[in-house]
Amino acid sequence: MDAQGFAAEWETGWNSHDLDRILSHYAPEILFRSAKAAALVGAGDVRGRGALRDYWGRALAAQPDLRFKVVDVFEGHEMIVITYRNHRGVLAAETLRFGPGGLVVEASACHRNEEAAR
Repeated sequence: MDAQGFAAEWETGWNSHDLDRILSHYAPEILFRSAKAAALVGAGDVRGRGALRDYWGRALAAQPDLRFKVVDVFEGHEMIVITYRNHRGVLAAETLRFGPGGLVVEASACHRNEEAAR
């Protein structure tokens, strides 16, 4: 797997705000975990591409200026971790685990506490 290439496309997809492009990297049975999801859709575990589309659609609508800039990429066994900054300069990381077909089957997002970063 080309981790750097994936991260570049991941960043470009997010910055395009094109949900189909973003979701093209994720398996239909994706499990996504995020505290921000819990705040927006009431659950920290988002299961399935349809539910993820709903969550990310709401998130993008609420933040039309959202932009990501990849800071670093870490490679592991069938996984990568992408660290990035958002449009407000907040540092975050996503751990992406890939299935046999090369699609992400599990992802976890962690965000630096904005108050602690100041």
